[in-house]
Amino acid sequence: MMNNNRMLNQPSEQLNALAHSFEHGLEIGQHYVKLLSKLAQTDDAHDLLAATDELVNLNLDDAFVKFPQHYQVADYYLLLMGRLLEMHSNEELKVAEDPTSHRFYATISSLGENVLFHFTKDAEGNAAFTDVNDDEPLFSLSLEHQMLRFNNKALVNYFIIKGLKKYSDLDLRSAIKPLLLFAQALHADLDFVIDRGILGTNNQQHYELAKPELSLTVIDRLFVATAETDYMLFNLPKNNGAELRLDRQVNLNLSFDPDDYSQQWFFAVHDPNNQVSFFDLLLHYQLIRDWYLSNRDSLAVKSDPLVFADDEQGEQEKTLMTESTVED
Repeated sequence: MMNNNRMLNQPSEQLNALAHSFEHGLEIGQHYVKLLSKLAQTDDAHDLLAATDELVNLNLDDAFVKFPQHYQVADYYLLLMGRLLEMHSNEELKVAEDPTSHRFYATISSLGENVLFHFTKDAEGNAAFTDVNDDEPLFSLSLEHQMLRFNNKALVNYFIIKGLKKYSDLDLRSAIKPLLLFAQALHADLDFVIDRGILGTNNQQHYELAKPELSLTVIDRLFVATAETDYMLFNLPKNNGAELRLDRQVNLNLSFDPDDYSQQWFFAVHDPNNQVSFFDLLLHYQLIRDWYLSNRDSLAVKSDPLVFADDEQGEQEKTLMTESTVED
């Protein structure tokens, strides 16, 4: 008799299990809709970040309830960027959905509507902002560790080498602005740590070279190149490098600290108002650009990936990156 009762109960148990499975799937769907609504409508930066973080980690796979159309993980990063810039009255970068693929892409007005940007996952698992036709990340973003780092190598390749073949220096400077504004907004609104790399404008910032040693013949080549210009190149007092004096009281130093045993070479840019970056010099001064690119093997600035080995190292990374955080 007990076996018969057990057999009679099995169908109802199975039906209940199926009902619960459907309920679970529908609950996931309802939560997904709420997160999308928050992402689209909130004017609070912390709510925006929280919704994005949940969407990035939300698993929509369900055996009983299928979601025929939903966005890719990378799209949520772009939606975060677009909404945050919108909250800061940005009009340079616009985000739109492709009606065929239902993927989101961004355009930057000074580059035209045919140049599309999106996010992808980089080798370290961070979100990488790239041109859809270019694999190099202009910057990498980690929501988990609340950090953003610009990629020096990619900035030079994309804007300086490729960009100047198609656009003016002023157009490219305008194209950089929404990227910097996004970084500034993350820092100001959400306490993200930002490494601007060669976009940093603080006079105290050192743009360290990738190679530890530098042949003085590289500096000699700059001296020769200045012969037919109004710019002057001077040796530093301690014979530890040189200073190129440009217009508008802007100076470019290439030197090492004589008291530092490693003698790490670095660039430094000095201007009266902390407004000029090394990227600006490459963009606006052909003398510096030609010299840098001709000797890039020796002069390339370090371009470190955004890597988090463990929590302890992550905290050390955060401390080091604070030195080049976006200035308030």
